[in-house]
Amino acid sequence: MILVTGGTGLVGAHLLLHLLQENEAVRAIYRSTASTEKTKRLFQTENKAYLFDKIEWVPADITDIPALEKAFENISQVYHCAALISFDSRDEDQLRKINIEGTANVVNCCIDFKVKKLCHVSSIAALGDAKEGEKIITEETEWNPEKNHGDYALTKFGAETEVWRGAQEGLDVVVVNPGVIFGKGFGAAGSGELLQKIHNGFPFYTKGSTGITAVEDVVNVMMQLMKSDISGERFTIVSENVILQNLLNDIADSMQKKRPYIYARPYMTSLYWRADWLFSKLFCRKRRFTRATAKASHSTEIYNNSKVINHLNYTFQPMKTYVSTVSLAYK
Repeated sequence: MILVTGGTGLVGAHLLLHLLQENEAVRAIYRSTASTEKTKRLFQTENKAYLFDKIEWVPADITDIPALEKAFENISQVYHCAALISFDSRDEDQLRKINIEGTANVVNCCIDFKVKKLCHVSSIAALGDAKEGEKIITEETEWNPEKNHGDYALTKFGAETEVWRGAQEGLDVVVVNPGVIFGKGFGAAGSGELLQKIHNGFPFYTKGSTGITAVEDVVNVMMQLMKSDISGERFTIVSENVILQNLLNDIADSMQKKRPYIYARPYMTSLYWRADWLFSKLFCRKRRFTRATAKASHSTEIYNNSKVINHLNYTFQPMKTYVSTVSLAYK
């Protein structure tokens, strides 16, 4: 039987759908019954509602070891998709607990219950830092601890460290590092925040770039890696590297909304993250824009996806058409 953590999130829900379509026996953990509703709606949207009832849901949390141990009984493979995504410095403790400690718990259970293979969903945020004068980032690019990294990136890097520790103890592992993931069914969560902003008339754009991918590509690569003999490797899952201005324009055009029209220059985003920090302190609200976010919005680094293409002979789907489809679905 296969265990999926994070089955109530974008990647986990789509993964469950794909696994069940291949007649796999699947167990998923959840923290509350309400949290499974988005997963259920995704199955309904795809006209696969009958498959949802085949999921063996087990109440558990990756930070709750006794409950997690029950979920691991008779499990042969694990897809670890659960994680907290936040760029608010006030969530640092929770990020560390869920992303690092939670992953350590999953790895330990995999070892204790003699799981055959673990697939860990990381992020391009956990990849290394390009050296001065370089722009291309691969799986081999070294992490520079002296550079400024946000709490989310630090904890995803820390989570990978736990996975590699498990590999040293004999666990077969593969790690995927997706870019910004687009997909249907999860509203304003994750990349859906971009869709929401454009839908609401967000006026700003930057000229940085980022790597994007479709959730179906992430899931397909994960499943192929788990069926392969590949172990102890990480793979960048980026369909395309896109200019942020062009990405926002494509979303706006698909929604028939006004394109962002104010160029947020580096000095503007620098002032904004400082103002956002001040307002978050004064009014006790979550951060909306951080120093790490400001830096990323102007970054022009390129994520190289050739490793996964070569290892799996994989072909990513064109993102312009896909983003348009997802944007229309959101609208």
